[in-house]
Amino acid sequence: MKKNILNLAVLVAALAFALPSQAQIKFGIKTGLNVNSFSVKNLPGNVDKKNRNGFFAGVTADVTVPIVGLGADISLLYDNRCIGLGGVTEYEDYYEGVPEVTSSSYTKTHKTFHYISLPINAKYTVGLSSLASVYVATGPQFSWNIGDRHWSMGDWDDGWELKSSQFSWNVGCGATVLSHVRVGYNYNIALGNTAEIRIEDEAQKLVKGKLKNNTHQISLTYLF
Repeated sequence: MKKNILNLAVLVAALAFALPSQAQIKFGIKTGLNVNSFSVKNLPGNVDKKNRNGFFAGVTADVTVPIVGLGADISLLYDNRCIGLGGVTEYEDYYEGVPEVTSSSYTKTHKTFHYISLPINAKYTVGLSSLASVYVATGPQFSWNIGDRHWSMGDWDDGWELKSSQFSWNVGCGATVLSHVRVGYNYNIALGNTAEIRIEDEAQKLVKGKLKNNTHQISLTYLF
């Protein structure tokens, strides 16, 4: 499955860079809001997820083939994503070898992820009039972690280790007004774990906790 997705990503990237010479190319600046939607697996106890926001900003190249409407959207972005986790930690006393819960506390922490991201999206555009058009887009995104890869989690001393890179897939749509202003929505789907942690479960067995971060993105682009 992963091999098929990677092959598709290579195909989309190849098509994006091999568009015919009559293609129109515009450059611009792109910024927007990240709304994170992440999931965790194999964590003991009660875990409270805090989906936090972030932002992205950078430059973009918009390529369109006149008449047929095919094209590509290639960007280089600084990508900021902030998420939080919380949970109840219980403290036990032992009486004749039998544990009894004597107290508990709530711990919460958050982490900001810093990436340089390269989304390469194939795009199909339909003109509504000379003033506006709509599009759909999909394609791979390659992200490289440029921040601290360690995330301390209180009682979980070893903490999370963030992946040095992230491969994901984009699915989006939007509209362009007056050929210069574009508003878009994109759903960025992680195709692998964003971070991992090694902890003991209730049976004191070592397990690998997993975190995967998908992101809703609202973007505003100005094309020169």
